[in-house]
Amino acid sequence: MKIAFIGLGNMGGGMAANLLKAGHEVSAFDLANEALDAAAEQGCSTFDDAGAACAGVDAVVTMLPNGGIVKSVYETDVFGKAPAGAVLLDCSTIDVATAKGVAASAEAAGYDMVDAPVSGGIAAANGGTLTFMVGGTDKAFKRAEEVLNAMGKAVIHAGDAGAGQTAKICNNMLLAISMIGTAEAMRMAQKLGLDPQKFYEISSQSSGYCWSLNAYTPMPGVGIESPADKDYQGGFATGLMLKDLRLAMEAAETADASTPLGRHAKELYEKFAEDNGGLDFSAIIKTL
Repeated sequence: MKIAFIGLGNMGGGMAANLLKAGHEVSAFDLANEALDAAAEQGCSTFDDAGAACAGVDAVVTMLPNGGIVKSVYETDVFGKAPAGAVLLDCSTIDVATAKGVAASAEAAGYDMVDAPVSGGIAAANGGTLTFMVGGTDKAFKRAEEVLNAMGKAVIHAGDAGAGQTAKICNNMLLAISMIGTAEAMRMAQKLGLDPQKFYEISSQSSGYCWSLNAYTPMPGVGIESPADKDYQGGFATGLMLKDLRLAMEAAETADASTPLGRHAKELYEKFAEDNGGLDFSAIIKTL
């Protein structure tokens, strides 16, 4: 399959490489020359124009920073440039309303499209073990599966257009809340005189079991290796978590959903991100 990949950042570069490993032909575009050079070294055909990258492809994958850019790229560089009948996959994390709007425009232009945001971070993007939460019609999902399976370990059809984005922002709101709770508990146990490793051994096998504790422990030297053991470098940046929390709160307001802990998590990450936006989100433990 010939696939255009637009957006070769920390996540997109690894995702495009895994499409190549699966035997697909990849036409790549990014605004950064360094990203294009890295893609070319992997074996991608590179282009200095997104529309040109879409010519003659069977599918288009985008991994872009925000909804405004997604809307602009599809309207300017994808619709009418990608062949009629190509399937479109937006793997960016954006607001639900924009995801639905772009999907409606794609359908009007004769394309099948899914919103397919990801969970797993940079390591999973490089390793091909991402989880995809997919919104779109049954037909669009079935067409997108082959592409997504080459980049992930789990591909889940969440529902109609926008459902993938809904799943992503709700999931990450839960993750932010649980990380703050994990950090609080670990610090409190430590200040009460309990060895943090002993607390981990007990809670990770008790009712405190959760992903933030068991798989992404926020305290250095405790539990399995995590960004905490690398001075909170790599992983999932605080700035990106804050972006997702803001999207979640915007969606909650639209839906009249009560999210007091989500709102408080956003406030805590906003304050922390002022000077620490590049650190992994688990570094929130530093505030405790």
